[in-house]
Amino acid sequence: MTSNISREEAWELLKEYNEEEFHIQHAETVEGVMKYFAEKLGYGDEKEFWGIAGLLHDLDFEKFPQEHCIKEQEIMRERGICEEIIHATASHGYEITVDIKPEHKMEKVLYAVDELTGLIGAVALMRPSKSVQDLELKSVKKKYKSKGFAAGCSRDVIERGANMLGWDLDYLINETILALRSIEK
Repeated sequence: MTSNISREEAWELLKEYNEEEFHIQHAETVEGVMKYFAEKLGYGDEKEFWGIAGLLHDLDFEKFPQEHCIKEQEIMRERGICEEIIHATASHGYEITVDIKPEHKMEKVLYAVDELTGLIGAVALMRPSKSVQDLELKSVKKKYKSKGFAAGCSRDVIERGANMLGWDLDYLINETILALRSIEK
């Protein structure tokens, strides 16, 4: 899979529709995690494509939260972005805002890690180090079980994503921690 949009063009598009630092940082985080998984899963030659899908996955969320994963398809088509990126980014809203099912391994990873990166990030912020470098699976699992903690991060979506990938939840969480460690600034 290759993209017809460069990372620089994707970045400019992201900034056009997103101003809040939180959304921009989340996009960069998911981009980095997606690149990690591309390498890990043997898709290194598609790493940039995976990264761009991660960078643009929430393109419409800040300005069009009620049309999330719907409006971004329209925006991307107007820009002539390839259907593979459009499908990938829209499919992370499967059974939430759209009925576009994740099919490719990359789409399943995006679906699984989007919410999970937020939850792991929230756990890391509770630590004295404020870092994932010393974060362990058991700490995330403890907070994961607390429904009130990072309540905006859907455990159902995370678990559906793990199931789509055929991974157990611990493996998904642990690999996502490792991915976040690899990109933490």
